[in-house]
Amino acid sequence: MLFNSFEFFLFLPLVFALYWFVFNQSLKWQNALILVASYFFYGWWSWAFMGLLMLSTALDYAYGFWVASPNRKKAKLFLWLSILNNLGILAVFKYYNFFALQFQEGLELLGLHTHPVLLEVALPVGISFYTFHGMSYVFDIYRGQQKPVRNFVDYAVFVSFFPLLVAGPIERANHLLPQVQKPRTFRYRQALEGCRLILWGLFKKVVIADTLAGIVDQIYQDPSQANSFTLLLGAIGFSFQIYGDFSGYSDIALGTAKLFGFELLSNFKFPYFSRDVAEFWRRWHISLSSWFRDYLYIPLGGSRVGKVKAVRNTFLIFLVSGFWHGASWNFIAWGFIHACGFLPLLLLHRNRQHTTDVVAQNRWYPNLKEAGQMLATFSFVTFAWVFFRAETLPDAASYLQALLTKWHMHGGIQGGSVLAWAALLLALDWYLRHDERSLRVPTNRILRNGIYFTMALAVLLKLGSHQSFIYFQF
Repeated sequence: MLFNSFEFFLFLPLVFALYWFVFNQSLKWQNALILVASYFFYGWWSWAFMGLLMLSTALDYAYGFWVASPNRKKAKLFLWLSILNNLGILAVFKYYNFFALQFQEGLELLGLHTHPVLLEVALPVGISFYTFHGMSYVFDIYRGQQKPVRNFVDYAVFVSFFPLLVAGPIERANHLLPQVQKPRTFRYRQALEGCRLILWGLFKKVVIADTLAGIVDQIYQDPSQANSFTLLLGAIGFSFQIYGDFSGYSDIALGTAKLFGFELLSNFKFPYFSRDVAEFWRRWHISLSSWFRDYLYIPLGGSRVGKVKAVRNTFLIFLVSGFWHGASWNFIAWGFIHACGFLPLLLLHRNRQHTTDVVAQNRWYPNLKEAGQMLATFSFVTFAWVFFRAETLPDAASYLQALLTKWHMHGGIQGGSVLAWAALLLALDWYLRHDERSLRVPTNRILRNGIYFTMALAVLLKLGSHQSFIYFQF
């Protein structure tokens, strides 16, 4: 079930009404309702993979008790079994075909011809997200940061809560589970904030991102027929398409969770106002980057080891992040490019700048230095997005080659629409940049309601397109 579908707007009010008006006297029944609703939400997308979701949930629930053993050897053994089980699920459904084809190509280089058996199954939606939920839970128990949850329903809600099930944010057990386990009361202000976030997320997704998608898809479909200016617009357009698409999803997820009394982790904090690559990754897909930082980068020593190991850790974390997004060399190249952008900051000890401040703090406009830094960072990120958007690594190389060499070519699409939508999204983000959740609006009631009405009308007019979210494929 898609957030931008009519089915969801029938599903959400029904669950909301049952949750607050029928089962509001019992936390146990509220959680049971959320779990049933979450499985229905997932099953609407694919009933075939419901068993996989339930199996993953049951395994990590059991591993949670086993890794809590005071016998550290036994605990470590089950920790590794949990890791192998979760990565094994990902390896089979997400990466098997990739490795099988790479193995075939390797043998052909040696003169050996094989015909590998490939899996003819669709990628289970949300598999990368719910497996990471379970892994973080087991990791935290092993570290002594989380106690095993005895109530299976509570744990299953943590893994499968429908707003975050298929595309995050990737929650932590110590943040979400306490909210699952304690009684929740309806708060009007929280629900109102949730509705605003849902509307804002839908506007970014349905109105901005989906409009840009039509233009971007046209350009990437046959880049050989476009001139350099058009290809540049295509690259810029995708930068804002994927941002509007994914951050829009996250806003809807956070807003929907608020309707049920939950506060989820922020996933975006205006990444295109970043002044370097390190800041970008503290603002883009925050739940994923912090997951890799806490469960991979820091255990390997982070940057507090020798320079050689720090460089190794940097490239490892970005390559794994790229590979997490998809079983393709272009995603690995995307991660490699970001590692190259991060490395100079690491070596110069400048990767911890801009950790808490907001650009142009307490000012309306950035200064010249800040503007230059943001432009340079955005240009670098946009260049990397070409590898992310292209179907293959050669396609990305061809796109960039054409972009650099076809300035003399005439024709192409009109770019005014791309720039207009990008400017609108940037302007709105700049106004809101001090707090990604506040959505501060004019105090004038007529103006405020006019803005809400205009946004809602624009969403309704575009809602029937059923354009899927980009991150559903991961």
